[in-house]
Amino acid sequence: QVQLVESGGGLVQPGGSLRLSCAASGLRLDYAIGWFRQAPGKEREGVSCISTSDGSTYYSDSVKGRFTISRDNARNTVYLQIDSLKPEDTGVYYCAAVLHIKWIPTWWASAAPYDYWGQGTQVTVSS
Repeated sequence: QVQLVESGGGLVQPGGSLRLSCAASGLRLDYAIGWFRQAPGKEREGVSCISTSDGSTYYSDSVKGRFTISRDNARNTVYLQIDSLKPEDTGVYYCAAVLHIKWIPTWWASAAPYDYWGQGTQVTVSS
């Protein structure tokens, strides 16, 4: 049984930092983990993705340079380091796993292909 558990969200002032974690269990072989966020009244947005096989990383233009995704394969955990937080980064952050990663550079930011989802962690950026 596959399980994804996010942690690390919270309330932070603009300009601050957070590190989100996505602990995965039940996954084997090659897969990718994507991070998505959803603000109230908005669609779920893909912000970053990492392949656990070769470590390839992907970022949306809105977060490039401020977000860093990394993996610890020994711990089956993917991290999302978020720096220089802005109020528009507020939302629920979800991690998701996808097993079929062919052509992933072309679709990683779309939610539909992902097979498993975590429950989400709230990030609120406010002074």
